[in-house]
Amino acid sequence: MYLYTENPLKFAFSETDFDASHQIHESGFCILGVPFDSTTTYQPGSRYGPLFVREASYNFENYNLFFDTRFHAQVYDIGNLEIVPGNVQKTCANLKSVVSSLLDDDLTPITIGGEHTISLGVINALNIQDVTILHFDAHMDLRDNYIGEKYSHATVMRRIHDKNPFKIIQMGIRSSSLDEADFARNNNIDFYTANEIKFNMKKMERIIRKITGPIYVTIDMDVLDPAYAPSVSTPAPCGITPQELENLISCLGGKEIMGFDVVEVSSTSIGDITSINAAKIILDLLFLK
Repeated sequence: MYLYTENPLKFAFSETDFDASHQIHESGFCILGVPFDSTTTYQPGSRYGPLFVREASYNFENYNLFFDTRFHAQVYDIGNLEIVPGNVQKTCANLKSVVSSLLDDDLTPITIGGEHTISLGVINALNIQDVTILHFDAHMDLRDNYIGEKYSHATVMRRIHDKNPFKIIQMGIRSSSLDEADFARNNNIDFYTANEIKFNMKKMERIIRKITGPIYVTIDMDVLDPAYAPSVSTPAPCGITPQELENLISCLGGKEIMGFDVVEVSSTSIGDITSINAAKIILDLLFLK
């Protein structure tokens, strides 16, 4: 059963071939918005992310000059998840149910947030013991609790680590508590700073290309410098550029991507550069060969 509400605005290039029971007949990707930002502690508004990312997607061509490929993916957009306002765990339970149904239909989930906590709801539906989590973010999100909460945008990667993935690789990091950095070092979590990406891009590209087995990709938009993504929940200076992120995404070509999410888009107006860059990131992943 799909716990979602249909949205009249679909992501660009997506199909609308549903039957009466909302079953999808062809494998491919499926987009789901999750307009939830209950634990945001600085700049609220990521609940509007799915709306403005979808709107921004219509600004792009169906040919990617950088990848030299036409849009070829089979993509469906089923609308937005039925969230439970103020309740992370129930919202994540609804999300797990929907994603499980998508996987049963041989669809790869693409989730548009919403706050970063929603990534846990998606990953709860996956068997991640052999999956590498590739995490782009300004922050480690490895706190065991934050302001007394175990489930929060600041703890999401710690909760994902609790599920024992094969590997976690974090890129773009530039903000962390000492406890988070120590936890990463002591628990075989590889993390690379924004400066390492800027000054040693070839090494970062090699790291991604060497990943074997299935991959789940989670992209917090604050991985980009606020010059390119000002409308995020917790902006952090000295981030990477859209071009640098595009280079890293291109290294995923040919990989087995189990799913991906783009989160923490707090745009509240049409044409906001954050939502434009978020839509571009999703399209880059869909253009991969």
